Amino acid sequence: MQPSILIADDHSMIRKGLKLFMQLNLGYEDIREVGSCNELMKELVKKKYTHLILDIILSDGNTLEVIPNIRRVYPELNILVFSMQPAEIYGEAVKQYGIRYYLSKSVGEEEINTAIERFLQNEAPVRKSPLLQNQDNPFSALAPRELEILHYVLKGVGTKEIGETLNLKMNTVSTLKNRIYEKTNAGNIKELMELATLYNVNY
Repeated sequence: MQPSILIADDHSMIRKGLKLFMQLNLGYEDIREVGSCNELMKELVKKKYTHLILDIILSDGNTLEVIPNIRRVYPELNILVFSMQPAEIYGEAVKQYGIRYYLSKSVGEEEINTAIERFLQNEAPVRKSPLLQNQDNPFSALAPRELEILHYVLKGVGTKEIGETLNLKMNTVSTLKNRIYEKTNAGNIKELMELATLYNVNY
């Protein structure tokens, strides 16, 4: 049976490239694309998809905010995260939601092709030897909720607005922000932004 594939990425060139690759190289026809969390949730209601290729940051937010909901409502949906965000940080976070596929956009074309093909054929991802540098990455200690907050903190969004966006109490947001600073040993927002740049955390 042909898989039914949805691509969620805020860059149309990436969506088109992935779609073309899957059509021409793998012979898959049933592929749709969306660019925001909002469109993603609407599209999932319309049709039963078997596979979702998802970026971490979409035009209207961070998909860590919607992944728990998608997992609950569509437990059968296979998900591959395809992102520029570092795998040692976000790959670990999405594992908590049973997502085993995490593919970095910075790897070579051949590796991307192999990984996507294995994913669409429901084969297990290729296991990589863990990198030793991961222990030094200050962001790899952050929980998924903290990574959501981090995204907004780095964008300069205030506590009140973060609370409203994520539907959290202001004191919860403050607690999570404090934990981010503790875990990363950043003394202030400037240091946090420098760390994010150093470890390729995009926002």
